[in-house]
Order: sequence, then structure tokens, then C-alpha cells
Amino acid sequence: MKLLMITSLGSAKDLASGKKGAFYNTLEEFSKHWERIDIIAPRDKRQETRDKILFGNVYVHVSPWPLAFHPFWFLKKGLEIYKEQKFNLMTVHEFPPFYNGIGARLLWQKIKVPYIIEILHIPGHPRAASVKESIYKFLFRLFIKFDVSKAKAVRAMNQKQVPDFLVHAGVPKEKISYIPAIYIDLDTFKPMELSKEYDLIFIGRLEKNKGIGLLLEAMFEIKKLRNLEIEKNNYPITQLPNYKLLIVGEGPLQESLKFKIKSLKLQDNILFYGWAKDSVEITELINKSKILAMPSYNEGGPRVVVEAMACGVPVLATPVGIVPDLIKSGESGEIIDWNVEDIAIKAKELLSNTEKYNKYRQTGLEIAKQFEKKKAIKNYAEKLKQLI
Repeated sequence: MKLLMITSLGSAKDLASGKKGAFYNTLEEFSKHWERIDIIAPRDKRQETRDKILFGNVYVHVSPWPLAFHPFWFLKKGLEIYKEQKFNLMTVHEFPPFYNGIGARLLWQKIKVPYIIEILHIPGHPRAASVKESIYKFLFRLFIKFDVSKAKAVRAMNQKQVPDFLVHAGVPKEKISYIPAIYIDLDTFKPMELSKEYDLIFIGRLEKNKGIGLLLEAMFEIKKLRNLEIEKNNYPITQLPNYKLLIVGEGPLQESLKFKIKSLKLQDNILFYGWAKDSVEITELINKSKILAMPSYNEGGPRVVVEAMACGVPVLATPVGIVPDLIKSGESGEIIDWNVEDIAIKAKELLSNTEKYNKYRQTGLEIAKQFEKKKAIKNYAEKLKQLI
């Protein structure tokens, strides 16, 4: 069988960057389940992007047109590919401003090949980090029923958060299919015998929706609680740990975050690492940390939660994306609120509670097994073929 994938700008950047990121690694395994995969990707004006062939049977076609005209280029290129290859199915990664869904509908009207809308992330849901995200969430609710009306099915990557939103927006429940989009190489992401150099680790792009500002304020609160405990019990200052947070990632907030760290006097508590070069380096950094903190306002996955679990590192995370499916407070991790005090108290308590820490560690290792890369990607491919 042959597949046409219509992907996002983020995936296009991944392929264009030369780094072997999440989408590249998925395609490496996914390509084994199809005779041929053609990928239509939007142009990233900030990077040099060109057509390429991957793994012998994956053909990447990058739009030469501006993003505003992408649906029409998508139609033109899709018709060319269909004339040559007669693909059996289309998968469409959809998000505001919906140019992929519009293009898929236009192409379907010409060739009537079934297509599946894939909704991996709803901006602004469950919480918006900006006015832009609030607008996108409103547009999603307004447009999505029409957007998916001609699709064969709608793929959601979590069991509750996205499906509930879609149903309330008017999408028929029977049209929604839960197919995870997190694939973990358990030969890479695994516990390692490394010393714990950091109490907390944050991994992600430094932007508002990741909640990194909340985490910095929580570190200030943790430090304040430590100092109060020292004062109250008359401890030597060296008796309690000087908690450390490692920030792995870069992004538009980097300089303002550095200024905030300085203003909170947390230079000795927070370290910037920059981007990790690959999965091996990320695994090592996670294993050098005691807890992964993930205070996002909205997410598609996030993948890093499962990566941490696979490394035997407990997780503190807000109830976004797949997190409510994986974490039950007191059983497999801690759900945190978008509240500085809540983050600080739960982080400090988990760091001092060995019994709970070890319980979360073991439970996380078991949860991660269901996302083993080869098995999960095979399941994805098989479910797509069943929908044809």
C-alpha cells in the first residue's frame, strides 16, 4: 500500500535541519510498513529546504510557495503524485490556520482517496498561554466539525483530552480513533548508572506555553522553603541540599529567563544547557536528574514525559495532552497545578520521600513499555490500513 502524508511546518523543519529528530526517527520505522510514502511539507523560509528521498521509499516534497498558498500547492502536487503513484490513503496533520485540512478536502474532491485528519495538539487547550492561543482554540472549536466532515476518521493521540474537546465541538464520537503518536526507543531511553547531579530537569523549547516561567518561580519558592526549614530547625546551611534545576532547550524566552533568574538570585540553582544533540545525550541528562518537571499550559504529547519514565525518572506534570492518561497522583507520578506553590511543595516532598519516589520510578518503567517504538509504530500502520 502507498501513503501520502501531509505534515506540519514543525516536521518540515525537523527533516530540513539535518538532525535526526522525532519525525525522522518515526519515519525510519514507519517506512517499513508501506510500499511508498510521499510527504507534502510546507516551506520554512528560515531554512534551506529541498526535496529529498529517505530510507529508499520516503519521498519528501517541499512547497516552493508561501504558506498562505499552501492548500493550492498541496492540491497541485497531490494530483501529480496520485497520477504517478495511485496512493491508497492520506494522513493530514491538522492545526490552525487549517491549510492542511483545506488542501486535503480540495484534493479529496478530485480523487476521492480517503483521508484521516490527525489532531495531535489543540493550541490553548486546556489552558492558553497567550492571546494567540486563545484565538486558535476558538477557531478550532468553530471550524473543526466542518473540517473533518469529509475525512474517513480523526486520529487523537490521547484518550481523553482531545476526544472530549472534539465531541463538544460537534465531531461524531464514532469518527474519533485513539492512536498514540509517541514512540520510544527503549534501547536508548533506559535507566543508567549515573550520579544524580540535578534535582529537577526541564526539556523543551523556551516559549510561553511550556510554563517555564512558572518553574523558575517554583525554584524560588523551593529555595525559600529550604531556608525557612534551616532557620526553623537551626540546621547548618550544608545539611539541606541546594536544589538545582537543569534547563535543556532554547527558544525566544531565553534571554528574559536569564534576567529573571538573576533577579530572583537563582544563579546557583538553575543551569542552562542549550539543545541536546541527540537522543543519547537527552537520555544521559535525564538519568543525571532526579525528577522531570513539565509545567506546560498545553501539549500534544508530551514525548519527554514518557522518555523520563523509560529512564526510571519520576515526573511532575500539568494535566495536558497524554499526561492524564498516564499519571494518577499518588500512583504513577504527580499532577501539578499551574500554581507556583503547588509545584514547589510537590517537588520538595517527592525529593524527600524515598518510598514514593521508588514507587513512581517502577510504575513509570512499566508505563513506558506500551510506547516501545517498533510495536507502537506497527500498531499505527495497521490501524491506518484498517481504515482504508
